[in-house]
Amino acid sequence: MKSKGILFLVLSLVQSTLVLAQNGISTAEISFTFVSKNVDGSISGFSSSSSIDTDNLSASNFTGSVNVETLKTGNFLRDWSLKGKKYFNADTYPEIHFESTSVETTVTGFKVMGNLTLKGKTKPLTLDFTQKANRLRGTTTLFSSDFGINIKKQREDNEVVVTLLLTLD
Repeated sequence: MKSKGILFLVLSLVQSTLVLAQNGISTAEISFTFVSKNVDGSISGFSSSSSIDTDNLSASNFTGSVNVETLKTGNFLRDWSLKGKKYFNADTYPEIHFESTSVETTVTGFKVMGNLTLKGKTKPLTLDFTQKANRLRGTTTLFSSDFGINIKKQREDNEVVVTLLLTLD
C-alpha cells in the first residue's frame, strides 16, 4: 500500500513538471508593415492550440489562426477594400492559419518553420523568435502576391514584414 502511494506521488510530480514545461499562447499581438506603401496595420481574432516546451523547443508545436475581419490599417476605406473579394476575400477565406512543421534553436533564439494558409493558398514560412521571460517576439517577411493578394504589380513591391508578440501561459 505504501509503495502505491509513493508511485502515485512520483507520477504526480512528473506530470506537474511536464505541465509546467509545456506552455500555450495566452495572448498575441500581430502587426505588419506593407513596405512599399509604408502602411502599418494589425490583425487580431487570434486562436491557438500551440504546445510550447521552452526546455525542448524542437518538441514544440506552433498552431494558430487570426480572423481576417479584424484587419486594421488606420483607414476605414482601405480596410474595407482589403477585406473585399479583390484582396483578402474575407467572406470566402475568413481566417489566416499557421501550423509549424519544425522548430530549431538559433544563436539569438529559435526559428519556427511551417505552413501559412492565406486566401486558400498554403506556402512555407519561417518565423524568427527571441524570448524574454514568458514573452516571445517573432518576425517574418512575406510577399502578399504569393497568396494572390496583388496590391502592386511587381512581387518585390508586395513585401510585408510581420511581427508577433506572444505571451505564454
